[in-house]
Amino acid sequence: MTGVPRLGERGQGWVWGQFLLAGVVVLTAALGPRWAETATTWIGVALILAGGGLGLWSLSALGGSLSPYPKPRRAGELVEHGPYRIVRHPIYSSMLVALLGVCLVGSGWALLPLAVLLVWWLGKAHVEEAWLREHYPGYDQYCQRVRHRIIPGIL
Repeated sequence: MTGVPRLGERGQGWVWGQFLLAGVVVLTAALGPRWAETATTWIGVALILAGGGLGLWSLSALGGSLSPYPKPRRAGELVEHGPYRIVRHPIYSSMLVALLGVCLVGSGWALLPLAVLLVWWLGKAHVEEAWLREHYPGYDQYCQRVRHRIIPGIL
């Protein structure tokens, strides 16, 4: 792995950083100026619920391979079913959707730290995927089948 730091033996710095940035998104949404339209609130609530549902589905699909860190568990297995058929990091996708909802319920100013968080997740995914390649011989073929990391058809 070159260029992107691991931030700890298991990548724990990436986890702490994402929680810090998510907190900044939530605080900015709570303290910034509100949207003028009430429709954004309803759309935001729907996105929060959709993101939560996607997150639960993603966590459930991982089963015993679930780890809070980017480095995979020794006894884990490569998960290719459920939302992992669509994107390689659906937990990041779910948090992105839910936090976009938080921005719509709260303040549009929170979209800026959310964009920073998305860039953070891309760095974290790069580190995680290097470990996954080391751990699972079939990971490169999986990446060929599931081409996008976080946003289907885009990113």
